[in-house]
Amino acid sequence: MKLCITPRALRGTVQIPSSKSMTHRELICAALARGESLVDNVSPSKDIEATIRCMRALGASIESAPSAYQGRQAYRIEGGLRKMAGPVTCPCGESGSTLRFLIPIGLLSGSEVTYTGEGRLGERPLSPYFRLFREKGVDWAAADGLPLTAEGTLPPGRYALPGDVSSQFFSGLLFVLPLLPGDSELIAETPIESESYIRMTTEAMVRHGVQVENPDRGRWVIPGGQAYRPGRFTVEGDWSQGAFWLAAGLLGGAVTAAGLPEGSPQGDRVIRDILVRMGGRLADGPEGLTASASETAGTVIDAEDCPDLVPVLAALAAVSRGRTEIVHAARVRLKECDRLHAMAAELAKLGARITEKPDGLVIDGVERLAGGVVDAWNDHRVAMALAAVSARCTGALTICGAECVAKSYPAFWADFRSLGGLAEERN
Repeated sequence: MKLCITPRALRGTVQIPSSKSMTHRELICAALARGESLVDNVSPSKDIEATIRCMRALGASIESAPSAYQGRQAYRIEGGLRKMAGPVTCPCGESGSTLRFLIPIGLLSGSEVTYTGEGRLGERPLSPYFRLFREKGVDWAAADGLPLTAEGTLPPGRYALPGDVSSQFFSGLLFVLPLLPGDSELIAETPIESESYIRMTTEAMVRHGVQVENPDRGRWVIPGGQAYRPGRFTVEGDWSQGAFWLAAGLLGGAVTAAGLPEGSPQGDRVIRDILVRMGGRLADGPEGLTASASETAGTVIDAEDCPDLVPVLAALAAVSRGRTEIVHAARVRLKECDRLHAMAAELAKLGARITEKPDGLVIDGVERLAGGVVDAWNDHRVAMALAAVSARCTGALTICGAECVAKSYPAFWADFRSLGGLAEERN
């Protein structure tokens, strides 16, 4: 889909979707519990549909239920994995979280499980699991990427992973180690990137009655023989999605992001501090966090613990005074697309002064970008970041592949229009 945006300042209030990262975790914990749970305030997306589809394949019953929140979805979950009569297929779509979280869970089920994917998912690294498979005697077979077939049993004990590939491997193991018959230890062999995502996992586990000790950074002690507790759980708002609207508010009118939780374990809540450091005017109010038109300035942004913020921060930096350096962002190349290259290429088409480096970007801001035709690279965050900066374009901005926002935020373009944005589909 080609979407043509007429530059216009956005104004108004938008209800931020529930956190996709937290939704994955709440659904998985509930599906591992024995008994009925209700997970509410879910914003549907393709990635969440992938996790639900795969957990059903592994034996959990997950059905839609009425939500207490307008425009949201609830799920009634009867948990408990079981070994199936024959081989199981888990179609993970393009969701890296689904794939990496569920590989250990598939082993826990006792079934022979084949994981498939779409887009670039098969290119995303799985080598830390392959090494563990060899160490722990798990049978597995994989071509160059996906599909991957695995069957076997994970014993309790010591598990070691590199910390600089993805936090998702740690989360995947943390979900299952408490359910093993003995105690386990999980160790990061190298400094951990995106550690906040692991905290999101352990906090979700605690809410579901499972205890994990973290005596040292990069080391977790997990008592075995535990059980997840069923119950009623509400998913919090998503700071990474709120970032697009906060940036749009700074570049146009005043946009209020409703539903962003203070005190959240989400690492992306650092967007607030980054925007203030860039000169952004942010204010709390009864309806939410409001970002008002500001003259923003460049800064140094360490993306190690907030890689999902790189696209929108690159877009904002392109029209901010002075120089911005985004560092420690090499892993952003391994997302739905190479986001460093994609943002450098597409912003450059619009006249941005941007230099791509192996692990980041250097951006010298300009007052305005030109209009033109850009590509979303089949990446939801690239599409939304380009839309967020559209108000600072001097001419129409056409985004090719704009439908990719459905991966995480299907209502994005409806919300864009509700704030006064002008976006029309073109052939």
